[in-house]
Amino acid sequence: MKSSIGWGILGPGKIAQKFVDDLKLVKDGKLIAVASRSLKRAESFVQKNDAEYAFGSYEELFSCDTVDVIYIATPHTGHMEWTIKAMQAGKHVLCEKPLGINLAEVQEMISTARDNKVFLMEALWSRFNPAIQKVKRFIDKGKLGRVSYLNADFAFYGLNADEKGRILNPDLAGGSILDIGIYPVFLAYLILGKPLRIHSTSNFHKTGAEIQTSMIFEYEEAQAILYSGLTSESSMRAEIQGTKGSIYIDPRWHETDGFSIYIKNSEKRVDLPTKGKGYSHEIEEVHYCLKKGKLQSDLWSHQNSIDLISLLDEVRRQSGVVFPFE
Repeated sequence: MKSSIGWGILGPGKIAQKFVDDLKLVKDGKLIAVASRSLKRAESFVQKNDAEYAFGSYEELFSCDTVDVIYIATPHTGHMEWTIKAMQAGKHVLCEKPLGINLAEVQEMISTARDNKVFLMEALWSRFNPAIQKVKRFIDKGKLGRVSYLNADFAFYGLNADEKGRILNPDLAGGSILDIGIYPVFLAYLILGKPLRIHSTSNFHKTGAEIQTSMIFEYEEAQAILYSGLTSESSMRAEIQGTKGSIYIDPRWHETDGFSIYIKNSEKRVDLPTKGKGYSHEIEEVHYCLKKGKLQSDLWSHQNSIDLISLLDEVRRQSGVVFPFE
């Protein structure tokens, strides 16, 4: 792999702009090309971000020789199709979370990556957040004792969104679970692993989209209480309790800059600011893997993505969340 890695953007929306802002902070990465179904939109994004090429179709991006890796930033329903087509064209892929809508999609995407011997990673940026990595290492070393309780949520008010947009439209896999519920489920999985049992219940919007989901993950000696919703804001301070003490991850915990540790009535602050918004850390992981010739990340592997979507599938099954196209 060459010293500078060329990126392509597929789907130049709001999240893609945040991603590119952070890409500019990573010294060995460069934005080469942007593809949109609207050439005018691609050209506007290219001009704003000093890229080289604007394409009015996704297929043109796949043929760009100077693009090494493509960031897929479409709505959820486009992840599998465009990730697979990019990989079949020989491109490495970082696909925005969730990697696929369900387990079958994720398995097909991973199978395609293996068949084409290209790198594939789910863009679960929280896994690469410095503070969350520090929390994980602290707990893995046993410093918190046996973890017995975890509480995490993610909620914002979204009921005023366009009912045909991705948030409230079941045809676009709308609802809170895949969009933001994935984060608290991820944290429970990261810290406690796969649960023995899941209990889940949801409320729904008039469009049929799920808008509130409460979850209990049961473990042999622990429970995780998780929530995602579009009906109100939440504090988004995550709590992890162990037999030796507690950790409180600062809001908003999924993109946090630090946390507090409480052990034996003493508090210790850990401040680890992100570089930029925080997407830079997952970009650096992609670069590391590509330069080492790795086809998946050790920090967030293909199996991790399979485990995560399996948990989300079970949450949806219990809550009765089925998309029209499934």
